[in-house]
Amino acid sequence: MILLEFSMTPLDKGESVSQYVARSLDIIDSSGLPYRLTPMGTCIEGEWDEVMDVVRRCFERMSEDCVRITTSIKMDYRKGKSGRLEGKIASVEERLGRKLST
Repeated sequence: MILLEFSMTPLDKGESVSQYVARSLDIIDSSGLPYRLTPMGTCIEGEWDEVMDVVRRCFERMSEDCVRITTSIKMDYRKGKSGRLEGKIASVEERLGRKLST
């Protein structure tokens, strides 16, 4: 399974780009893959083709009316492991003995 974190931002649309980010989140949410939105990006969990397809569709949608886009992608592959969006956080919380703000 892949845990992929990415952010995609148009550079030609001014300071506030939430309307463009919202379109990407609509694609991500509709994908059915587990995900977690953060203030600086989104984490998605799934198989390689699934997560890369989501990133591709977000890019294609954004490039329809954005002429310059920056994208940052970070991936972690671990064979045979799923549920890592919650599992990785739970593991750290267990070691600390308390819940964290997530």
